[in-house]
Amino acid sequence: MSEYKKGLLYGLLCYTIWGLFPLYWRLLNHVNSFEILAHRMLWACLFMVVLLIGIQKVRLRDHIHNTQQWFMLLVTGTLISFNWGLYIWAINHGYILQSSIGYYINPLVNVLLGYIFLHERLNHCQTVALLFALAGVLYFTISYGRMPIISLGLAFSFGIYGLLKKTMHIPATPALTAETLWMLPAAIAYIIFAFNSGNSALNTFHPLTWILLLLAGVVTAVPLLLYGKAAERITLTSLGFLQYVSPTGQFLIGIFIYNEDFTTAHIVCFVCIWIGLSIFTIDTLLRLKKNK
Repeated sequence: MSEYKKGLLYGLLCYTIWGLFPLYWRLLNHVNSFEILAHRMLWACLFMVVLLIGIQKVRLRDHIHNTQQWFMLLVTGTLISFNWGLYIWAINHGYILQSSIGYYINPLVNVLLGYIFLHERLNHCQTVALLFALAGVLYFTISYGRMPIISLGLAFSFGIYGLLKKTMHIPATPALTAETLWMLPAAIAYIIFAFNSGNSALNTFHPLTWILLLLAGVVTAVPLLLYGKAAERITLTSLGFLQYVSPTGQFLIGIFIYNEDFTTAHIVCFVCIWIGLSIFTIDTLLRLKKNK
């Protein structure tokens, strides 16, 4: 198998796992979302430390050289923790479709953030794509009666996270390790607090729940590592196409497995976003072909 095909396989596995995440987190819907997040941060941190230091024999100081970088990793660690927590809460409170909207519009949010903060120019097609996505969100807000806060929160938190990561130039594995280390004290503190208050899943012996919480770190880290392997072997454009596998999986799970309401507002919103993404994707392909 060529390196490119391996990269496609890694990328497809990564986004398929992310697309199936609702099935995993819903197995823990009897556990407080904050406690799930705390365990996710704790075990992800331990997994990354073992991987980085124990297996790869890499030291953080080899890649993180100053206080400014450590502070930026604190910011990105806070952003990704917020994103993880909001996503878990949304899944376990019946908002899978809203979460899929968030990850569908994420590529367009990235374009918008690049325009605002990196002064990247928008061509006509990108502008039209953004307007379609905006129209979908506005229609949903007006027709459904409330702003899709979950969708926007997921899209912008992950978009800003990616924007900051782009400016740091720190490899993915040590960066994620440092981010989870920053979040570790808060995670441990919450787990202890919940246990002492008697409201923790650890207060009662449910082997499956304990195993699922323990594996939360592995489930978090494995697709990120697969993403890193894919990014080393294929173009970002190819990764961009594959990333639609994840929200599509969430979308199908929300409708056909958990029977979430799929109203006219949802339909119009999704159609507008899909049209915007189609324009964005076709424009990207044409520009790449022209450049080649």
